[in-house]
Amino acid sequence: MTRSYYTPRGGLPAQHEKHYEPARFTTAYAVIPAACMTDIVTSALPGWTGARAWILARPLSGFAETFCQMIVELAPGGGTARPEADPGAEGVIFVTYGTLTLTLDGQDHQLTAGGYAFLAPGADWQLANGTGATTSFHWVRKRYQPAEGVAAPDSFVNHDDAVAPAVMSNTDKWATTRFVEPDDLRHDMHVNIVTFLPGGRIPFAETHIMEHGLYVLQGRARYLLNTDWVDVGPGDFMWLRAFCPQACEQIGDEPFRYLLYKDVNRLPELTL
Repeated sequence: MTRSYYTPRGGLPAQHEKHYEPARFTTAYAVIPAACMTDIVTSALPGWTGARAWILARPLSGFAETFCQMIVELAPGGGTARPEADPGAEGVIFVTYGTLTLTLDGQDHQLTAGGYAFLAPGADWQLANGTGATTSFHWVRKRYQPAEGVAAPDSFVNHDDAVAPAVMSNTDKWATTRFVEPDDLRHDMHVNIVTFLPGGRIPFAETHIMEHGLYVLQGRARYLLNTDWVDVGPGDFMWLRAFCPQACEQIGDEPFRYLLYKDVNRLPELTL
């Protein structure tokens, strides 16, 4: 399979262009199209040099409350010695363009496009772009939720190409690249890659407690969000609150792939 990872480039549309669809924010879901990721919506990050970020999701009361997701663009020579200010936070780095040096617990790792790192709560890590080209990566963050009798997870580094996708039952057109085993109770979040080959679909409306962030890495699909079918493509981001019905129908000739966040493996709390 040919790997392709869409990466925003910023800039600003010309005055004769119109990019309004499918941007929307509802009580059940949000869609942030790739065309919305322009220069004027980026943020600087304290403690970072040569960096700008498109912040796609953050906890919002009454909406999706468990995670933050952002795309960080790191210029040549940019980086940070103290990326995470919250000692209780865990994270995932997924590189979509360029080469990034991750120093994790004192060991250097070169992450190229498709590179993946899970950063355990309290991990000692730094990032640097030592190349002459821009690097772009997703950074997903969640406040780790301990569970009695369950050890905290360990940090690790992996790559999209190194993990065999797990094919869903009764089909060869829908598969998930799982960087963590579903029954590993140490982990209270998963950040996976879901792939639909031509003709693939989710043939029912998934309705569940898990919140989602879905970033389209490659291909196109019609996606059911609550009661609405939305056409999405490379660089579009979908943000779903708990119990928002969802389904998917791949369209076009190339695989439809997205980076998927979900919260898992914890007993629901009874207070807000």
